[in-house]
Amino acid sequence: MTGYLAFEIRRTFRDAKFLLFAVALPVGLYLLMADRFADQGAPASYVMGGVATFGAMKAALDVGARTAVERGVGWQRQLRLTPLSGGGYLLAKASVAMIVALPPVAGVSLVAAFVGGVDLSPGDWALAVLGVWAGTVPFALLGLLIGQFASAGSLQAYQGAVVLVLSFIGGLFIPVSTFPDVLAVVAKVLPSYWLAQIGHAAALGGDSSGEAVLVLALYTLVLGVAVAVRYRRDTARA
Repeated sequence: MTGYLAFEIRRTFRDAKFLLFAVALPVGLYLLMADRFADQGAPASYVMGGVATFGAMKAALDVGARTAVERGVGWQRQLRLTPLSGGGYLLAKASVAMIVALPPVAGVSLVAAFVGGVDLSPGDWALAVLGVWAGTVPFALLGLLIGQFASAGSLQAYQGAVVLVLSFIGGLFIPVSTFPDVLAVVAKVLPSYWLAQIGHAAALGGDSSGEAVLVLALYTLVLGVAVAVRYRRDTARA
């Protein structure tokens, strides 16, 4: 698995356009939204938490979901003929998704500090960057699950719909406190809401990060089992 993981890391980091987009999109969103939300009384640190969450979540989802293309061209079938186990393949993919999820969080945080004037304590910065990044694990698994269900042709539609729901209904850009009651309840079921709570807690203070960790850990467990089961079924059909 170590050799395959190194191969995946090299292959991913050769895709300069993908990596540039993964960092440039959330940084651009932060710069666009920080001034706009400042006019409405929202601090730049709050915007930073939501946009950093979006960047990490989307990057992790994108890497995992690209397995749909590999399924379509038969790459997974080829790997099943090698000594690499199914668990090793999935773990390598999830690991790469987590590696790619870190630069968007770091990029948004750096821009927020040097351009947006966000000033946090060292502990809050660690929570804002490392806390959000570590909480991205279930989204890497969700991307893998999407990749195991979607075809190469339908991947973009599935992926876009999931990102849209998780971003806007999850309250990454709009405070859930402004939602109608029913929509606010739905938002608190989504993992993106809880990941954003970690980013917002780091920026604004609060005691919701502990609950968020528990919810995200539960999502990690459930999605991990779902990915393993789906992969095994796909292997049996192959």
